[in-house]
Amino acid sequence: MSRKPVPAQNGDRSRLEIVFDKPQLLGRLFGEYDQNLVAIEDRLGVYIGARGNRLQLEGEASATARARDVLTGLYNRIVQGQDIDSGTVEAVIAMSSEPTLDGIIRADVSQPPAVMIRTRKKTIVPRSATQIRYMEALARDEIIFALGPAGTGKTYLAVAQAVAQLITGSVDRLILSRPAVEAGERLGFLPGDMKEKVDPYLRPLYDALYDCLPAEQVERRIASGEIEIAPIAFMRGRTLANAFIILDEAQNTTPAQMKMFLTRFGEGSRMVVCGDPKQVDLPDASKSGLADAVGRLTGVQGISVIGFGVADVVRHPIVGRIVEAYEGRGN
Repeated sequence: MSRKPVPAQNGDRSRLEIVFDKPQLLGRLFGEYDQNLVAIEDRLGVYIGARGNRLQLEGEASATARARDVLTGLYNRIVQGQDIDSGTVEAVIAMSSEPTLDGIIRADVSQPPAVMIRTRKKTIVPRSATQIRYMEALARDEIIFALGPAGTGKTYLAVAQAVAQLITGSVDRLILSRPAVEAGERLGFLPGDMKEKVDPYLRPLYDALYDCLPAEQVERRIASGEIEIAPIAFMRGRTLANAFIILDEAQNTTPAQMKMFLTRFGEGSRMVVCGDPKQVDLPDASKSGLADAVGRLTGVQGISVIGFGVADVVRHPIVGRIVEAYEGRGN
């Protein structure tokens, strides 16, 4: 792939230089075969040249300024001991267009990021401006609705926050739920016992747990009842106190199911409801319990509604392009 300078389209050309004080970290900053630099060049239309611990940036003035912020932000993350992968690079590039990057691209690397979640396996920091607001709400509010497309971190960050609070003793247990198959939860035709019937539909919740806790701890806590993963039908008739409760794929609940779930809220608990209002699998999409609840509860004290968009997708970059293509067609 070419690494030659590309003329700026409007002739407003700029050259910047960045000097890094820890040259031993630059291999991680550049990535294997300089893949991180190539990604920044391709996305921002700049040229990056490296000489020792100095990087020269060339391109349009606004693009070189963004590239400087991206490289500084990535370098500061490495200094703070964080891992850098292609997803991190893409996320920081996307965030470089935001009006404020406080807590993401920091000048003072002696201080930890302003918002983070610590679990047994990793420390998680936000990858988009919306994730900052979401993580702040997760630490502050009693009930949070997280709305938006796949890949924005809605469920993953909720599970990470739940694990962090379980570890510190802020809650006694985690309860993770989602509608199984569809709102009617017609599981009888599937083979196996109830656990075998519903586990495939709860797999994303298991995956998030195993990413935040060692496998043996996940299994031990599930066996002890500290972590419970079940379809929403299992919530009926219960009051869930001192628990962190997550409902995933909430767009596939009916209004009656959503009301039942929300009224399980008990003393000392926190509840997160995640879903994509544009991906309703109910026979009548207008009867989604998620849309109904958000319409009724927006503005209620103690309840936050966080909306994610295509720009917040933090999976592989192609996921964001796929979501954007589908939404652009009005589907």
